[in-house]
Amino acid sequence: MRTAPTILHLDMDAFYASVEQASKPSLRGKAVIVGGLGPRGVVATASYEARRYGVHSAMPTAQARRLCPNGAYLIPRFTLYREVSETVMGLLRELSPLVEPLSLDEAFVDLEAGGRAFDAADARATGERLRAGITAATGLSGSVGLAGSKMLAKVASEAAKPDGLLLIEPGTERELLAPMSVRTLPGVGPATGEHLRRAGITTVGELAEAGEDELVRMVGRAHGVGLYRMALGLDDRPVVAERDAKSVSVEDTFDVDLHDRVRIRSEVQRLADRCVGRLRASGHSGRTIVLKVRRYDFSTLTRSETLRGPTDDPAVVREAAARLLESVDTTGGVRLLGVGVSGLADYTQEDLFAQALGAGAQEADGAPAEGTREAEEAEGAAGAPGTAEGPAAGGEGPQAAAARHWPAGSDVRHAVYGPGWVQGSGVGRVTVRFERPGSLPGRVRTFLVDDPDLEPSDPLPLVGRPAP
Repeated sequence: MRTAPTILHLDMDAFYASVEQASKPSLRGKAVIVGGLGPRGVVATASYEARRYGVHSAMPTAQARRLCPNGAYLIPRFTLYREVSETVMGLLRELSPLVEPLSLDEAFVDLEAGGRAFDAADARATGERLRAGITAATGLSGSVGLAGSKMLAKVASEAAKPDGLLLIEPGTERELLAPMSVRTLPGVGPATGEHLRRAGITTVGELAEAGEDELVRMVGRAHGVGLYRMALGLDDRPVVAERDAKSVSVEDTFDVDLHDRVRIRSEVQRLADRCVGRLRASGHSGRTIVLKVRRYDFSTLTRSETLRGPTDDPAVVREAAARLLESVDTTGGVRLLGVGVSGLADYTQEDLFAQALGAGAQEADGAPAEGTREAEEAEGAAGAPGTAEGPAAGGEGPQAAAARHWPAGSDVRHAVYGPGWVQGSGVGRVTVRFERPGSLPGRVRTFLVDDPDLEPSDPLPLVGRPAP
């Protein structure tokens, strides 16, 4: 524990939704929900306007639509989110060599290691400058927590939301934490929280009063000791700049269960190619190919095959994934498929026989997934170690244009009217609002879905360089 609040935690406010509001002027101040749009879609992020209706991340989109029927429901645009994230992370790295990204929109910074702050006054001034710099560079807001430990800095940033800064002076931790809910502490999820509630423990202060021995008896030694330390505000974990990626994976949840074996094989091949794309973008290769299948009854199966050497060859990954699929019974239907690569290395060992001479496939049948609908995008993606970019969007973005599919929120460009974004599509027509970041709310026009003058487009930058 430090004697000065020199650990900073930054958490961007409703990041995906805020990026969408910044890039689409007509949505500013409106309820915006980003996530999967299909029947099995899941909310990735909701704007603060949508949260007033009870919408929150990880909620099924169908439930969100019932709570907030007039909200704007958009697919995620991860290309733009990563671009904005790189800008924000660049500002953090100007403060210190020790920056620990947790996701695209969240990171710890050791201000002391960068010589930026050694006391509370300097830390607060640095935090305020950072917030102003983020707004100038991206047009977005972020909340900052400052404390003598990572846990407390994260607690502070959460309490500062939205668009605020909270500094916790060392020595005041227990007083600050005491009235807070036990769910404030890392690792206390719904199950543990309910278990503690039944024992009469609902606040952090009550957790500390229970004592270490009682908590060990209730939840086990490892968890009990950790809970007691956190209740006292004790956390000596350092900020770690580099975290090695352990795997790269992609998943898709389908709106309707897949039964056609040919279609299932085709989807696995497509996922394998996407996975290799992420693998190469992260500068890695891998030895173990993993196939994940979630069936109609939510039972989840994984199959893996370890090659003789690491590879980033899409043909090798496709062939391994296809072999793994042959060992899976898809009778009854498939609701989710995923392909991953683990055992990562920074080099590729070419081996023409690797796919045929794998060390053998290992099988593990998972327990029923209890209705979970998440779809992890990638762990260890380039520029964002350990990132999990939220629940599956179910949309392919601009690449889907070949099939003239226009998901809501995707970027388009018209030969006459210029850049815009899709508000919705159906019955052979697509509605587009023509506006750009920094403009006034634009006009809406409707076209046939196969209009030759309408085509998918890359996202425009939020700020900085002029839009084309």
